[in-house]
Amino acid sequence: MSNSRPPTVLLTNDDGPPGPESPYIYGFRLWVKRIASSIYLSDAEKTGWNIKVVVPSSQKSWIGKSFQIKEVTQGQYYYPRGPDGLGETTSAARPFRDGESEEWILLDSTPATCVNIALYNLFPGEIDLVVSGPNLGRNTSAAFALSSGTIGASLSAALCHVRSIAVSYGTVQRPTPKELFIPAYVLSTQIVQKLWNNWGKDEGGLRDGEVDLYNVNLPMVPKLLSEEGMDICWTRIWRNEYGQLFRAPKGQRTQEHVSEAGPDSDKATQTDQPSSSRSLTFVFAPDFKRLITPEQGSLPEGSDAWALSHNLASVTPLRASFAEPSDASLALQDEYEDKLVAGRMWNKL
Repeated sequence: MSNSRPPTVLLTNDDGPPGPESPYIYGFRLWVKRIASSIYLSDAEKTGWNIKVVVPSSQKSWIGKSFQIKEVTQGQYYYPRGPDGLGETTSAARPFRDGESEEWILLDSTPATCVNIALYNLFPGEIDLVVSGPNLGRNTSAAFALSSGTIGASLSAALCHVRSIAVSYGTVQRPTPKELFIPAYVLSTQIVQKLWNNWGKDEGGLRDGEVDLYNVNLPMVPKLLSEEGMDICWTRIWRNEYGQLFRAPKGQRTQEHVSEAGPDSDKATQTDQPSSSRSLTFVFAPDFKRLITPEQGSLPEGSDAWALSHNLASVTPLRASFAEPSDASLALQDEYEDKLVAGRMWNKL
């Protein structure tokens, strides 16, 4: 892509405006602005990168690439200031006050919706690159990536033919030491800049045969502070799975009713209570221990989760589509075809 002018970057996330659940976006956006000082930039880009910020008005993690389609999406203006980015929210744009230099937009919607509205309604034709994040927590492995609002926002951009990069900071120590923040900002913005200037090719990509989007993950570990710095590696998504994600609120019983004939009975008796006696109240309460700290031997070398476990930053090229299995999947179990190709019709039902 031409470097004749500085790129205009849309910054979004799924964690919302600055606060305890969104500790990174305010500091990160400063380093994206400072990217002009990078040694990799051409003279034409020395004026810096233009930043637009449109984020959900509240926490929207684990919402994937969903859109808000029935509700009316409302927005507000946000004026961050000070060291932590906490600021005032207003219903109408206003002049900057002391300590303010930026105007953000908060939308009561999902990350993917924020991106689409920003690209077509707020800044039509202006955005060259969408950067989603940095997410509070990793987005490695299929279980996290397919659920991620951070990656969902980047997918939304890719499907609009706009380059996009999802950035996530994997939490290792709670709370994350603040001395790791700036090194993470520096490394992740260097990765963003390097990808922008050297975007990869993919013959199946949506935009003239280039990679649709990238997923970047950094582990928040002391390696970021080392003199040699954190290494970066190309990765693929670790294909894993999750189990139970929802549980009953504490103090409520949701176990299946046991027949009076006992738990080993083949049939329930007529005196069994109806199923309506079972609680139908559930809360999101997953056990992510095996996803966050899997056995080392279970992680394929070269996967994003493997990289994170080895204190490496990972860069995963992605397509804005569901993964496609081999041609062998293009048949039902009871079919025996010599030629399995996409486009082959089903047998009549």
